[in-house]
Amino acid sequence: MKIVVGYKESKLSKEILDTVKQHAKAFDATVYLIFSLEGGTGEKIAEIDAAKGELSYAEGVLKEAGINVEAELLIRGLSPGEDIVEFANDKEADEIVVGVKMKSKVGKFLLGSTAQYVILNADCPVVTIKS
Repeated sequence: MKIVVGYKESKLSKEILDTVKQHAKAFDATVYLIFSLEGGTGEKIAEIDAAKGELSYAEGVLKEAGINVEAELLIRGLSPGEDIVEFANDKEADEIVVGVKMKSKVGKFLLGSTAQYVILNADCPVVTIKS
């Protein structure tokens, strides 16, 4: 089994990693941990370094639990939702795990939602972890 995790350090990070550990162990899965930056907008070195640090931390947590994990920072000019869906398709993922921030209806309309995009466009099941 292949699990793609759209990861970004947040209040949900621990819950996301706990859920991924459970699923990976239960299904003997390989986990693809990805962090998406849109790119093309002049990301600052500090922003890229912070993303690498977050990925490294999460990768370490999963490796410590005995899980086969690969971590990748994606800067391909796509939105995070597009990156997650495209990456999952490329890897022929069996599951995607993403965090969901609770926003008002107006907030979702104005700002969009990465999780909403993934849920509506993914070719595999999507597990959401809610704040």
